[in-house]
Amino acid sequence: MRRKFKKMRLIENLEIQSAVAEGNCIARTDNQVVFVKFAAPGDVADVQVVAKKKNYQEGRIVKMHKASEKRVEPFCKHYQTCGGCKWQHLDYAEQLAFKQQQVIDAFERLAGLTDFEVLPIFGATQTREYRNKLDLTFSNRGWVTTFDPTADNRPNALGFHIPGRFDKVMDIEQCHLMTNYVNDIQRGVKAFCDEHGYTFYDLIAQQGMMRNLMLRCNRKGEWMVLVSFFEEDTEKREALLNYIRDRFDKVTSLVYVINPKKNDTLQDLEVQCYHGNDHLIEVLGGLQFKIRPQSFFQTNSEQAENLYAITKNFAGLTGNELVYDLYTGTGSIALYVADKAREVVGIEYVPEAIMDAKENMQINGMQHLKFYAGDMKEILTSDFIAQHGKPDVLITDPPRDGMHPDVVKRILETEPPRIVYVSCNPATQARDAKFLDEKYRLVKIQPVDMFPHTQHVENVGLWELR
Repeated sequence: MRRKFKKMRLIENLEIQSAVAEGNCIARTDNQVVFVKFAAPGDVADVQVVAKKKNYQEGRIVKMHKASEKRVEPFCKHYQTCGGCKWQHLDYAEQLAFKQQQVIDAFERLAGLTDFEVLPIFGATQTREYRNKLDLTFSNRGWVTTFDPTADNRPNALGFHIPGRFDKVMDIEQCHLMTNYVNDIQRGVKAFCDEHGYTFYDLIAQQGMMRNLMLRCNRKGEWMVLVSFFEEDTEKREALLNYIRDRFDKVTSLVYVINPKKNDTLQDLEVQCYHGNDHLIEVLGGLQFKIRPQSFFQTNSEQAENLYAITKNFAGLTGNELVYDLYTGTGSIALYVADKAREVVGIEYVPEAIMDAKENMQINGMQHLKFYAGDMKEILTSDFIAQHGKPDVLITDPPRDGMHPDVVKRILETEPPRIVYVSCNPATQARDAKFLDEKYRLVKIQPVDMFPHTQHVENVGLWELR
């Protein structure tokens, strides 16, 4: 039996009011909020409702009556389709203003805090080609924007997943997130595979040789290419790797992995070095960081340097302090502040990241850092603090979910005089701030734009014990 679909409402001459989280803008009609994608505050447009919820609606613009003055011409041919750079139709100054307000709203509305200093958002000087890493997926059924019913099969694709569709990949002809060399490599790899009959991965049937392509670069202009194969075919694998080695002279690290699993993660796989080094070296603030294929590293090197400098400044170190660095990752912040600290203790859940942190410590000739791997709430105990000492400054940089309640509780019990909280999600940071307010005063915050043309924003906050 054929399903009957209820026709959604068309809202005419709807005025878009403001930008909000997740890259949407909002408008209001009939006392209900409408979230509209790819809109700009000040637009007046006809909006087609595409989803109705109890307290809000979702819509898309189908006809523009008056374009906002905040709009600029999008620069990418894949805009609105690949899912990235959702705000490239907005002037960059407006993007920064929206992001700053997003952070302020989180603290005022979610945490109920008002008496704190808001430093102007630290914008990026480079708003395109700012990333040092991209992950692309091979697919034997590429997403097409125009359907050809006479075609036998969908074309092969090497690109990004369509938002909300794990099995749909759009072929990316040109990406502006890294220097154009990334397009030379990925287009060259796809053309070679197409020409020589390599099978692209079927995300549903889970078969096909070519699975993923990861590309990294450092500010020196050296590149790492990692090719992930679903299955081993020595002759074809070596032919492709030889092509990359001989064709792209900036590739100083050519590595590969055979991944027959149901997920794309590399942490539990053995990566093989085929040519050059098994790592890149990046320099931030005069420090060297060794980056392996599985390493987590901030994907915007220039803004990472600024983010760490702000964190170090907020910490107010004199050289006599014991510093705890929670969620230390590969020890980037710990190493960055170490020259102004008596000792730094870093804790991280991922054991491989701690291995990288210890190696980076040795590379930079530092001895006064200690790193521990394990679940934060399991390691940060009263016994641990008694053994290592009460921190004078506590730095925390948790994942998007924020800190576990047990970790916040332990911090409140420990009472370090200063807390510097680095967050990639102001909403969960504000949630944690509400709990910290029991004993701490929020002194100031500093938003940092790590990802231009997206809705994402980092924020650094300083808390002092009351």
